[in-house]
Order: sequence, then structure tokens, then C-alpha cells
Amino acid sequence: MVDRALAQSFETIGEEYDRHRPGFPVAAVEAILPAAVPTVLDLGAGTGKFTELLLERADRVVAVEPSAPMREVLRSKLPTVSALDGTAERIPLGDGAVEAVCVAQAFHWFDRDTAAAEIARILRPAGVLGLLWNRADPTCAWDVACHRIAHPAVGDADATTATAVELPGFDFVGHHEIRWTERISRAGYVARWATVSSYLVANESGRRAMRDAIEAVLDDSPETAGSAAFDLPHLTDVFRYRRA
Repeated sequence: MVDRALAQSFETIGEEYDRHRPGFPVAAVEAILPAAVPTVLDLGAGTGKFTELLLERADRVVAVEPSAPMREVLRSKLPTVSALDGTAERIPLGDGAVEAVCVAQAFHWFDRDTAAAEIARILRPAGVLGLLWNRADPTCAWDVACHRIAHPAVGDADATTATAVELPGFDFVGHHEIRWTERISRAGYVARWATVSSYLVANESGRRAMRDAIEAVLDDSPETAGSAAFDLPHLTDVFRYRRA
């Protein structure tokens, strides 16, 4: 069951999300679209963190995003992209409108079966669907500790990608796990946590407690203590499907 309060918390931010959230490795879009297509949709596109990688992979790129602040940032950054107001459950495109659909860091917020049916509707026969998520590298203890602070309900086994299993109307093609590293400032890393849903819905005391706990992890970890910047490892999971 999708927590609507958490899902809708992103509708209040735009520039902060774009400034502080990580992007995605080029290898992720290559795994989904090894060859260019005429039209691709980035669904739940946010501020265009993944959309920008699609510009070299399609003649036309469409983005659908329900948050007005995020669409505004996307349009400012990527003026050639058609940025539309819509949701995964009600995609404002006609039947068979695109050859490929990508969903980056968003599918777990969707009503799974309804969204799958809508995606299948707007995909052409044998069209491609790519789902992808960034997640913490389990070998990076300090980042994992911060994830547990921000997402205490997730536990040791992150089940965010559990929605990417046996999607109705689709044939599973394959899964790729991509490792990459980002250089990030300590201030930027702390600010990133202020863009996650659990922080956005918390009251001020809850937000302060989260910030203090994350700062304490950075102070105590040998890899980050006393450093103004550090290397942050990531894993990106890519799941590729074809319309059945």
C-alpha cells in the first residue's frame, strides 16, 4: 500500500531536490535503451535527473510529473522536453504513443497494477519499460547508517525494488546492477537528507533529530570525520521489460 502522505511530500519541493539528489550513471540508460528510439517517456520524471540522459537516446523525449515545482525546474533545465502534468495511473498520452518508458526512483510510489496497465496502454507493441533505483552500497557502513536514520521502517533489507517483480502485461528481460561513485561535500550530503519523504513530513523536532543523528554518524566514521568532502558509492538497479 502506497503511503500517500509520503508520496505527495515531494510536491512541495523542486529546486532543492534537483540541487541535492544524486543523478544516475550513463550505463543505466544504456542498459534500458542500447539503441535509440523515436519517442521515450520518463514517467514520474521529477526535476529531470534521469530525463537528461534520455536526450541522446530518442528523437522526442516526454516527461510526465505531477509536482508543479518539479516540472518547472525540468522545463527550465530541459526546454526541448515535453513536460506534462500527469500521474502513472493517468498518463496524458494516447494509446501506443511511445516506444519506451523509463521510471527512475519512482515506481514504488505508484499504484502498481493500475500503473502497469497504463504504461502498457501507451507503449507500442514490444515496447520497452525500464525501472531503476539508486540505493546505498551495503559495503559503505556510514551511508547505510544514515539510510537507517532517515528510513527506519526499511530495515536491513531494502525492499523498495520489490515492486519490480512479475509486472502484469510485461515480460521480464533482465536486471543490471551498476556500481558508481559520487564525490560529494559534507554539507551537500546532509542537505540531501532534507529532500527525502520522511524528513519532509516530519515536524521540526523530528527534522532536527534526523539532522543531528546524521551529523553524528559523519563525525564518528573514519571515512568522513573531519572531511569537507568524500567519495560516496552507489548501486543502481535497472530492471528491463518488454510489453507482452
